[in-house]
Amino acid sequence: MSSSSDVSSQPSSPGASTPVTSQPPSPALSKLSLQDISDEAKAEAAKLKAEANKAFVAHDFNKAAELYTQAIEKNPLDPTLWCNRAYARIKLEEHGYGLSDASMAIELDPNYAKAYYRRATCYLQTMKYKQAIADFKKLLTLEPQNQLVRQQLDSTQKILRKVEFEKAIEVEEEKSPVERCFEIIAEGGCEVDKTYTGPQLPKADDGKYRITPEFVRDMIQWFKDGKSIPRRYVWEIILGAHSHFVQEESLVNVDIEDGMTIDVIGDVHGQYYDYLHLLSLTGEPNEKHALLMNGDLVDRGSWSVEVIVTALAFKWLYPKRMYINRGNHESKEMNRTYGFEGEAKHKFGEQTYKLFAHIFTEMPLATLISATKPPVGPTKGLILSPEGRKRYFVVHGGLFSKDGVTLDDIRQIKRIGQQPGQEGLMYPQELPGRGPSKRGVGIAFGPDVTKRWCEANGVTGIIRSHEVRQDGYSIEHGGLCITVFSAPNYVDQAGNKGAFIRIDAAGTQQYTQFEAQPHPPVKPMAYASGGLASLLM
Repeated sequence: MSSSSDVSSQPSSPGASTPVTSQPPSPALSKLSLQDISDEAKAEAAKLKAEANKAFVAHDFNKAAELYTQAIEKNPLDPTLWCNRAYARIKLEEHGYGLSDASMAIELDPNYAKAYYRRATCYLQTMKYKQAIADFKKLLTLEPQNQLVRQQLDSTQKILRKVEFEKAIEVEEEKSPVERCFEIIAEGGCEVDKTYTGPQLPKADDGKYRITPEFVRDMIQWFKDGKSIPRRYVWEIILGAHSHFVQEESLVNVDIEDGMTIDVIGDVHGQYYDYLHLLSLTGEPNEKHALLMNGDLVDRGSWSVEVIVTALAFKWLYPKRMYINRGNHESKEMNRTYGFEGEAKHKFGEQTYKLFAHIFTEMPLATLISATKPPVGPTKGLILSPEGRKRYFVVHGGLFSKDGVTLDDIRQIKRIGQQPGQEGLMYPQELPGRGPSKRGVGIAFGPDVTKRWCEANGVTGIIRSHEVRQDGYSIEHGGLCITVFSAPNYVDQAGNKGAFIRIDAAGTQQYTQFEAQPHPPVKPMAYASGGLASLLM
């Protein structure tokens, strides 16, 4: 896949980036021919491309995509421009746009190997394994000696076979993983190794394990030092959180009383050392302070187990001050590809992964944060609750594929034991109405959709996560849609800040940004499906 004019696939150190996402795909250019493009335009395109390549190497992927777009406008028949922009969009996780760009590069040059590689990457990222396999096979006809692609083809075929096998045998088990773990414990099959010398989970007078703040703090330090706790403790923590999740509705109501605050945290994605820094800024949950993690705690980062165990320990310890919404990565399909399944099985075994997979289905889908005091300052133009208070709908992806969905509709969703599909994910867009998603799955929703939904439900604004924001957060749709992302320097290469949002009893928001922290020398995606880590980053 060599080409001297393509941007390098090994960029150097990260640089600053702009908060905006790249522009939609350029229109098809079937009526143009090479004679329509002047030598001057080609030269200007080449200059813009060189600038874009520099921006890409500096990890400023938004700027790179913008410059490639300008170059395409000058010389739209150069396939390398489309292919390079596809790569920039892959780095921005805009796989729908990347797919379109790579396809255009292939249309312009049907033998362009790297374009097939980029398109296969987009297909793989959006779980379209058969299409990815077809592009890998085409690529190997062009480059039969490319052993990396051969390995990635083999890994993708293995994933597809596993998916199809699991679908073929998918039946409801007689016992849930929760019941099975209780059985194994009762049979004495999950005891703490006598050689273990780490933090001790205390027992109550009845002999059952209980959680304490001291244990959680000691466990966090133990994890930070690169050590592991017994499998039994992991089970107890998951089961402790389970006892609270099953009592919560699919839409959780949280009232912020006078003197109380809540911090809304976006994607963490297994970046444990950044998560610990984040907790040092938010503080632990306590009587006057709650945390809400808005999904995607796991996958990609290589300490996903430590992140989720810590979060679930706080849920067990402070059930009314630690809230966790489910994200799209709290699902079997994503965990199979992006590392959490491999990590959980490697660290704690098959049954532990099954227990995690079940607890993910118990996590609520959304949280309604309601102020209890009147808003501070002018209220003109604000959408308030029937009581005249601010309230925020917090959900991982965004709004819905149709109008008319109410808060009660969300409360009544039967979620436990259900694996989510990819169709329900929603993303903000600048254009009105609903449209295709730049991510390649789900649907994008415009400011009119947001305003209509907020007015119908008496919601002051929507807080969602799910997408990288270079500043850690962004405010869109006239202030009605806020994105918060809490994994700084995402997968060790995005160069973005992390952020969280603090909300008080009057509904006032305060934004805090933070930078990435050093971590041990383990790369992201260390437990991803064999041979695919480089494609999935």
